[in-house]
Amino acid sequence: MSDTSTDNTSISTSVPLVQMTDVGKSYGAVRAIKGINLTVRAGEVTCVLGDNGAGKSTLIKIMAGLHNHNEGTMSISGVETTFASPRDALGAGIATVYQDLAVVGLMETWRNFFLGAELVGSKLPFSGLRVREMKEIADEELRKMGVVVKDIDQPIGTLSGGQRQCVAIARAVYFGAKVLILDEPTAALGVKQSGVVLKYTAAARDAGLGVVFITHNPHHAYMVGDHFIILKLGQTVLDKRRDEVELDELTRQMAGGDELTELSHELKALGGMTNAIRTLDADLNIK
Repeated sequence: MSDTSTDNTSISTSVPLVQMTDVGKSYGAVRAIKGINLTVRAGEVTCVLGDNGAGKSTLIKIMAGLHNHNEGTMSISGVETTFASPRDALGAGIATVYQDLAVVGLMETWRNFFLGAELVGSKLPFSGLRVREMKEIADEELRKMGVVVKDIDQPIGTLSGGQRQCVAIARAVYFGAKVLILDEPTAALGVKQSGVVLKYTAAARDAGLGVVFITHNPHHAYMVGDHFIILKLGQTVLDKRRDEVELDELTRQMAGGDELTELSHELKALGGMTNAIRTLDADLNIK
């Protein structure tokens, strides 16, 4: 028990893998995000929640090196940094698993694992691929994550959605990621497959990675999260650690929070107390 406590203390006091301070991004006259503060630490899952248009995608693109912020600062392992490209972000140990996964469905699982980073026999042109070695590594790394495929040669498109997500996660871990950004990993999955992805998200955290879990589902976030940030119209409306927030509050804020309370009062004024409003009041604890 004391060992776990000591480990958690050392993690929390270490230099953050990513530290964003008052970060903002504008596209011409349109301000996508403003004043965002976000900390990613090793061995923790930072959940970023928000509805469509909240600014989650812009935040991802800044961390992943696709776009530069034009306000505030971003530090990587204590060093203020601005990425020129996604390759720079990868070089700094930040890997992003996007919603569409960027896999080739008809290509073998092991080929997708090494896609763009194939092992070759030598640096000479037209050198052959080290196929057997790549198959062994891909199979071994997937087994470490608890993913066992029937045949490493089977097309990745034949795997379930949850398994494909896990292949992408295992790939990022193998290639040295320190920070893993998961973009809505459970959005298109059923309950069972979502559980598989959440399990491997926790496994990545336990392996010492800093995980940024982007989602609009507070229930999924609360299952794995250590720190929660909710964005609304490009700004932070909630920033709390797990011991500071309950699932009910997280769900309420995601559902609209004070806006729903105001809507309930307006509906009462317009048409009296209906069953739907009573239900809404009960959910929000409005008296």
